[in-house]
Amino acid sequence: MKKVSLSGSLRENVGKKDAKKHRREGNIPCVIYGGEKQVHFVTNEIKFDKIIFSPDVFLLSISIDGKEYQTILQDIQYHPVTDKVLHADFMELTPGKAISIGIPVNLAGISPGVIAGGQLIKKMHKIRVKGLVDVLPENIDVDISKLVIGGSIKIRDIELDNLALLDPPNSVIVRVKTSRTVTEDLEEDEEGEEGEEGEEAGEEGTAPGAKEE
Repeated sequence: MKKVSLSGSLRENVGKKDAKKHRREGNIPCVIYGGEKQVHFVTNEIKFDKIIFSPDVFLLSISIDGKEYQTILQDIQYHPVTDKVLHADFMELTPGKAISIGIPVNLAGISPGVIAGGQLIKKMHKIRVKGLVDVLPENIDVDISKLVIGGSIKIRDIELDNLALLDPPNSVIVRVKTSRTVTEDLEEDEEGEEGEEGEEAGEEGTAPGAKEE
């Protein structure tokens, strides 16, 4: 898993007024929990944007007043109107202790269903797993090279070494649905076959305009 360094400064006061002050100055109020005690700090919003506007999941080494904290980003609170980040929660990692985290899905291979005209629909962009930090992958490869039209790949179809899957087994990760174009082509083929049968019947029976004796 990718590692990123982030720096911050301890907050002297914790409260709504103090948080608003830091936001006006271009900083984001944050907290680290899961260790011996919670650590309240602020970090620059520009540096923080590089982390959240990315599909990747990072292990974050946060430096605060000379002390290093190994963390993962656990939660982000956004403004309901502007979508600006209001607050971020980080969980401190403990060596030898498993964590739960969402790992990005990477589709590998070419689907025969897509080649045939089907539409590929990615239902899950991350799969939640539980495991030790040292064995967490950057992404989870899902092989779609045998995925045909109408087919799907579910959580139960995935096997990962040293990791427990946390999503429901029947959750669909990716599927291929029939596109409108493919459906129309099939309908046209069926109509064409029916027309040919009608013509053949006409040839074998009485010719148009003839009278039976």
